[in-house]
Amino acid sequence: MNATDKNLAADRIKIAKRIAMELQDGTVVNLGVGIPTLIQNYLGPDSKVYLQSENGLLGMGPTPPKEEIDMDLISASKHPITLGVGSSIFSSSDSFVMIRGGHVDVAVMGALQVSGSGEIANWAVPGQDILGVGGAMDLVASAKKIIIAISHVSKANVPKIVKKLTYPTSGIRTAEMIVTEKAVFRIENGRLSLEEIAEDSSVEEVRNLTEADFVVSKNLKIMPV
Repeated sequence: MNATDKNLAADRIKIAKRIAMELQDGTVVNLGVGIPTLIQNYLGPDSKVYLQSENGLLGMGPTPPKEEIDMDLISASKHPITLGVGSSIFSSSDSFVMIRGGHVDVAVMGALQVSGSGEIANWAVPGQDILGVGGAMDLVASAKKIIIAISHVSKANVPKIVKKLTYPTSGIRTAEMIVTEKAVFRIENGRLSLEEIAEDSSVEEVRNLTEADFVVSKNLKIMPV
């Protein structure tokens, strides 16, 4: 792994760790594809957060060591997982009943773009083949709270937090929180607020890397990771 890849991996872990701190005991949480799949590894051993996987599992545990991998036990992202104590396995159709019935407290999702008002685009890039929508739109429509886990800019250094989506929207529901390797934003009443900033970043850098307008919280803090 070269230095660039190591930095990207470290950034993804930073985002996952920060979101893990946000998840409260007793909540049912769906982890989406990409960075969210790392979060299960950073919940404490006594955590009472119940991870739901849309392919039919409630009670997903952390990634197993290589010698214990069983590819019959995978997440919706096809990553190897373990079963937590008291976990249950059921059909994919039952899983979507849980989602569409509003029984998921938090959906942690990746995104291609997020607007300054929290609108999400995470299922299609214009001009490219669409492999499948998956559960993206169901979760956007039905989860009680949405947290977006993304790198601050794309590989081409293009901001992912934009004034207005240029990719197809995932629904009219909006996110409540965005976590990147640079910052933590909260969204209230369609307004983007910078709440936390990475220790190695600055407000000026975040503004330069963010297309959308935002206000800086009076209680701005350093990200605790």
